[in-house]
Amino acid sequence: MKAAQIQEKGGDFILVDIDKPIPKKGEILIKVEACGICHSDAFVKEGAFPGIEYPRTPGHEVVGTVEKVGVDVERWKVGQRVGVGWHGGHCFKCDQCRRGDFITCENAKISGISYDGGYAEYMTAPQEAIAAIPEELSSAEAAPLLCAGITVFNALRNSGIKPGDVVAVQGIGGLGHLAIQYASKMGMRTVAISTSDSKEDLAKDLGAHHFINTKKADAVEELQKLGGAKLILATAPNSEAITSVIDGLGVDGKLLMVAATGEPVEVSPLQLLMHRKSIAGWPSGTAIDSEDTLKFSALTGTKPMIEEFPLSEVKKAYDRMINNKSRFRVVLKP
Repeated sequence: MKAAQIQEKGGDFILVDIDKPIPKKGEILIKVEACGICHSDAFVKEGAFPGIEYPRTPGHEVVGTVEKVGVDVERWKVGQRVGVGWHGGHCFKCDQCRRGDFITCENAKISGISYDGGYAEYMTAPQEAIAAIPEELSSAEAAPLLCAGITVFNALRNSGIKPGDVVAVQGIGGLGHLAIQYASKMGMRTVAISTSDSKEDLAKDLGAHHFINTKKADAVEELQKLGGAKLILATAPNSEAITSVIDGLGVDGKLLMVAATGEPVEVSPLQLLMHRKSIAGWPSGTAIDSEDTLKFSALTGTKPMIEEFPLSEVKKAYDRMINNKSRFRVVLKP
C-alpha cells in the first residue's frame, strides 16, 4: 500500500510502498477513503510531540471502511464506514479511565502520532477509538469533523450555555467556521469576531447574527451592547487577540479556549472577580463524542468547507493547510 511518511524530525513527506498493516487483538483495519489535514499534524512533521517515533504516517481525521477486524472485536463489522479522530485509544486502567474520563487517560494514544494514521491507503486503530459515520455525510465532509468539528461542538455543548445566550466565536477559520454553524443551530445569539470585512458575508451565511471587525470596532464595547457574552469561544491561535476580548464577557461569562497557541493569554484577577468570569480550555473528545458531533452535523446540515487532494499531492495539500492558504480545511483522498 501507499503511505506518506515523515522519516525524521523536520523531514519532508515521502510517499512509500509498504505492507498493509494487520490488525492486532482489539484493533480494526480501515481502508481509508478520506483523511483531513490538521495544523496539529505539524507535531509529527516537526517532531514537536514528546516521544514520537519515526518513520511515522500522520493523520487523525480519518474516514474509511472496515477491511478486517482483529480478535475480540465485536461491535465493528467488515464493510462498515467508520472514522478515527484525535483520541486514538485509552488504557481502561488508569484512575481517569476508571472514572470514565477517557479523554484525559494518562496513557492516551493519538492517531497519527502514537501509531500510523490516515495519510495512507490503510491504517489500523484500537476499537475504542472508532466512530460510526452517518450515511448523510460524505467521507470527505465527515473527516474534518473528527477533529475540528468535535473540538468546537464538544466545547460548546459542555460549556453550560443555553439557547438565546450570547456566544461569540473569535476567529473564522477551520475551527471557527464550524463553531459559528453549531452555535447558531444550537439556538445561540451568535457573534462572529474577525479582523476582516471580507468574512462578514460568509459569517452571516454560516448563521452568525452579528459580525465584529476588530480593526474597525471595539469588540468589548460591541459585546457589552448585547449584554456581554455568556461564552467566547477562542478558535484563532492568536494570544493577543484572545486577550483583547476578555472584557467582552458578561456576568458568569466564560472564555473557552480551543485554539492551540503556546503564547500566554494575559488577564488580571480583577477582570474576573467582580462578575464571576472564568477562563478555561477544552480538549476534543472520545469516539462517542465524535458520533454525537457527526449525528448533529448530519441532522442540521453542518458541513466543513474543504479542498480535496489526492494522496500523491500530500506536500501541496499540507502546505495549503499549514500556511492558512485553504478555506478552510484540506482533505486527502487516497
